[in-house]
Amino acid sequence: MARRGKKKGRPVSGWVVLDKPVGMGSTEAVSKIKWLFQAEKAGHAGTLDPLASGMLPIALGEATKTVPYVQDGAKIYRFTVAWGDERSTDDLEGPVTKSSELRPAEAEVQALLAKYTGVIMQTPPQFSAIKISGERAYDLAREGETVDIPPREIEIGRLDIIEHHTDHTVFEVECGKGTYVRSLARDMGRDLGCFGHISDLRRVEVEPFTQEDFVTIAELEAARFGAQGEDKPEPADGAEPIEIPVNFDAIDALLVDTSAALDCLPQIAISDDAATKIRLGNPVIIRGRDAPVEAEEACATARGKLVAIGAIEQGMFKPKRVFAG
Repeated sequence: MARRGKKKGRPVSGWVVLDKPVGMGSTEAVSKIKWLFQAEKAGHAGTLDPLASGMLPIALGEATKTVPYVQDGAKIYRFTVAWGDERSTDDLEGPVTKSSELRPAEAEVQALLAKYTGVIMQTPPQFSAIKISGERAYDLAREGETVDIPPREIEIGRLDIIEHHTDHTVFEVECGKGTYVRSLARDMGRDLGCFGHISDLRRVEVEPFTQEDFVTIAELEAARFGAQGEDKPEPADGAEPIEIPVNFDAIDALLVDTSAALDCLPQIAISDDAATKIRLGNPVIIRGRDAPVEAEEACATARGKLVAIGAIEQGMFKPKRVFAG
């Protein structure tokens, strides 16, 4: 029988609410954070294009179990639509495919916003991660194929004009899961008859996180390496992570607690004995006047630490996903 290899990295858990810089891909950002924390496991809650900046929540360790709750959270983007050109990628990366000399007045743009507010149907961009017959749309688009991507239902809570200029307009949108801001720019440009594409995109919130939770790569590096500064070593592509004897207290202090991702769920405080039973997969009776009798999902905590996500049925908490103590 083959022996399991030893896990590499530290069993650190929590959320890094990264202020991702322009030019860095989401996968690259996760690898960077995983290396800085020397973490066993890492993943992100929602891709952010390389040309976009802003909030990329990255889960470490046990926090990866809470990624779906953050992915489902509402998001806020600040973005600029450049009028006059439509591009293949609906942003600055692709070549111009359609052009117009027309430019919209602010009143024309304002009159259009109601059409894009509420529950609407939206067609994702040709360059997107949508799967078509088992292949990613962006792979097909790079090969020169034009694919038929079916529209899908999305929800936009609000869409506001922040600034309007002759050649561009700055917007802020609060939207639900699956919304493509690049599609908003494309569709508004077509409706206005002047065409448009995203020239700047920044994600400023992913529920439940806010800008107060932001941390930058530079801040993480300073916490991780201190006076070593720019002399910090980084692994080459494909190489093993470089082990550096260092105190991780400073960088760990920048983590947001795993349980923050579950603010949307009822919170049940339990005793240490109940926590032990739950971690073994056993249900426990929920006590207290304010405890719910029924809940499809709730999270149990002991001494403020997350123990499990589960269902409450007839006054019993039944664990579905358990977290290490």
